[in-house]
Formats: sequence, structure tokens, C-alpha cells
Amino acid sequence: MSRRADIERRLRRLDEIAGIMTAMKTLALIETRKFSRFMAHQRRLVESIEAASSDFLKFYPSFRSSVAPGQEESPVYILIGSERGFCGDFNEAIITSVAALRPIRPRLVVVGRRLASKLQDYPGVEAWLDGPNVAEEVRPVLSELMMVLHRVRAESAGWKRLNVLSHDSEGGVASHILLPMMPAEAPAFAYPPRLNLDPTSFFAELTEHYLFAKLPALFYASLMAENRQRLEHMENALRRMDAKIGDLRRKSNALRQEEIVEEIEIILLSADSLLTDQN
Repeated sequence: MSRRADIERRLRRLDEIAGIMTAMKTLALIETRKFSRFMAHQRRLVESIEAASSDFLKFYPSFRSSVAPGQEESPVYILIGSERGFCGDFNEAIITSVAALRPIRPRLVVVGRRLASKLQDYPGVEAWLDGPNVAEEVRPVLSELMMVLHRVRAESAGWKRLNVLSHDSEGGVASHILLPMMPAEAPAFAYPPRLNLDPTSFFAELTEHYLFAKLPALFYASLMAENRQRLEHMENALRRMDAKIGDLRRKSNALRQEEIVEEIEIILLSADSLLTDQN
């Protein structure tokens, strides 16, 4: 009886864990669909800003940065990891990409508690901050990130290169150059754009708008990849959980059958002893 009771307790615990994991799987699926909608809007916004900057830089080439990739000694890299677990090798893939940057020794700003915990002793980490869990948390995290970047820049001699290492929506890790702006080629216009600001002020504000449009797009893509990995992780775990629950139920049924057989044998033995006593 004690063996079956122990199995029943394990079954109840596994059922509770399976319920929690099913809820986590459902939330990951909801977030994935939400990011698909957000990313489409954000992508169109980024493309419109890049088109405007291409048109501007065509007629004002002096604003193009003279710093080529790899020339600056300490470029700043934003690493976008995960705030929660249960997402496979999501953070390890970012760390592998950072290690591949050698001999470049970038200065790192880490987003995501799980990733930061794996980079505590890594050289070059300037700051870390908590990452978003859902789409609604991206904007507050972005505001905090901008303050961190301003502080990092103020504490240094200045930097012109700002990169992001993050997962794209397909799950692979990609490096994105945010600064200097390198927009795609724009259609050839005969006349320069009409500006209501002087070119320096215009380009400074355009760059700020670009950062506030591009960074959310990268965060949304990273969160989509994270939730897809979490969804896959949960599905695999639930399959193993279902197999374990099924195995325990079969053992419980077998033990119950043994108990029933033992009870019948006891009843039969009691009946035989009564008949013997009566005779």
C-alpha cells in the first residue's frame, strides 16, 4: 500500500507541474503571435527612417562617419539575452557570438538577468540591466538602456560605433550596426530634401528617432525567438512528462491489481478457515 501511495503522490506532483508548464507554453504562444504583429509595424517605421536618412546623406555626405567597422578600439555592444529561463541555449548562443568577436575587445552592455549571470566575470562588461518579459515591458527597458548608454559614453572618451548582438526572429544570432547609421541606397532625387532645421540638428534628431525605432524592433525579434525556443522546450518537456505520468499510472494500476488479488486471497482464506471451524 505504501508503494502505491508514494506513486500517487508523485503523480499528483507531476500533474501540478504539467499544469504549470502548459500555462507557460500557452503564454509563450500568445507572446509569439503578439510579437509577429508588433514587428510588422516596427519594421515599416525603421524602413521609413532609413529611407529618409539615405536621402539626407546623399546630399550631405559630410555627416557620414569616417570610422569603418573594426577600426575603433572599443566599440560598444548591446547584448540582448533573456530575463527568464526554460529557453534552451538562448543565452549561450549570445556568449558564443561575443567570444567570436576576438581580437576585438568590445565594451558590453548586457540586457537580461539570465545572460548577465553567465557573464559576471567576462572582461569588458560595463553595465547590465533587467530585460523585458513581455512586449509591454520593452519601452521601459529601452528608456533605462538609453540612460545606461549615455552614462557609458560620458565615462569614456566617446564612441562612434554601437552594435547589437541579438537573436533574430528566426532564432539565429545576428550582429546589427546601429551607429554609425548605414542605411540602404535611396532612390536618386534631383533636389536635396527641404529641411526646417539646420542639417546638424536634423541629423541628430533623426539618429535619435532611428535608435528608438530600431532598438524596439530588435527587442521584439529577440523576444519572439526566446518564446519560440521556450515553446519548443515546453513541448519537449511535456512530452517527457506525459510519458513519465503514463508509466507511473501503469505501475499504480499494477500495484492496485496486486492489492485486489491479495484482498481476494485473504477473503478466500478467511472463508476456508470459517468452514473448517464449522466442520
